[in-house]
Amino acid sequence: MMPGVKVIAALFAVLLAIATPVAAEMQAPQLDEGEILTPLEVPAVLMRLQGWTKFGRSKVYTLPVKAGQHVRITFNSKSRYAFMAIFDLSSSADEAFFGSDESGPTADLTAQSDTTWLIRPYYTRVSSRRGLGAPYEILIDPQN
Repeated sequence: MMPGVKVIAALFAVLLAIATPVAAEMQAPQLDEGEILTPLEVPAVLMRLQGWTKFGRSKVYTLPVKAGQHVRITFNSKSRYAFMAIFDLSSSADEAFFGSDESGPTADLTAQSDTTWLIRPYYTRVSSRRGLGAPYEILIDPQN
């Protein structure tokens, strides 16, 4: 092997060793059929996301947050059957730690550690007018 190739191979091995433990801690999000994963970053100012949700055919969002970072996430929809759930991808729990159906439209959150949150808008199947889906708006507001 040429000397330059050995250096590159060694650097690659070091980077892989560093990155592997971090990747192992973060669960890959389980998506429903038809969901589209959209990665985000915590914005410097208010971010507005708009979309449509219908039985798992919606965008879902990943939001990496740093320990101590405070973020307010608000869900709005004209439909009373549309909601938002937030999951911590570094947690082994399968359940959301926030759901707008039980806790109201606003999640006022502070990250306890570096992690990634999965934000999932959804339309409940128990609605009397099934099949229509609903528009939604999500506001992500960093709190400094």
